[in-house]
Amino acid sequence: AFNQAVADYRKWLSEKGFTVAVDKATKEHFFNTFAPFARAQGIYVIALLLACFSWLKMSRGLINTAFYLIGLAFVLHTGGLIMRMVLEGRPPVTNLYSSAVFVGWGAVMLGWILERIYRNAIGSSVAALVGFSTLIIANHLAKEGDTMEMMRAVLDTNFWLATHVVCITLGYVAMFVAGILGILYVFRGLLDRGFDKKTSRSISSMIYGVTCFAVLLSFVGTM
Repeated sequence: AFNQAVADYRKWLSEKGFTVAVDKATKEHFFNTFAPFARAQGIYVIALLLACFSWLKMSRGLINTAFYLIGLAFVLHTGGLIMRMVLEGRPPVTNLYSSAVFVGWGAVMLGWILERIYRNAIGSSVAALVGFSTLIIANHLAKEGDTMEMMRAVLDTNFWLATHVVCITLGYVAMFVAGILGILYVFRGLLDRGFDKKTSRSISSMIYGVTCFAVLLSFVGTM
């Protein structure tokens, strides 16, 4: 009887033109059940531990494992971001919750690229740390209510709203990564006896490049 009532209700919705809403509810249910951000969060923790342990003896196996685990978590993170965009029909940044998710996604991508270039576990550590911490923040923000509410538009068009917000947020992402790299530089200099000039120069060049990227995006987004 219950199934028949549901079938009748779906038929009524279809006749009234509400099929899109039903489909969206099904997709949103799958998204919440699959929980891509929670899965990515766990993988980021494992990758962070492996990257930190690799500094003890600079184990190539641990460095590579952390690198590929972050790649896997990044795929889940990206999938979750895309699913949210499909469900909302909006750009990736629409409220405080989505800002935390997007900043984490961008920072992970930047850290992963740095690790792809330098292969010294520093980029992996930054990517895993920022990815995990931002998803923790997003998880707490989700308790405040609906995470898919629409942004209050303050610009004339959705195009400029999306362009401005995404560009500015990417500038925040880069500056966030530069800050984490700076903190990492200080702590490794104080605590790690194996912190040599080569490592120092590599982190310095990372910070310089990322900061330039951050200033460029923030300037373009503001203008």
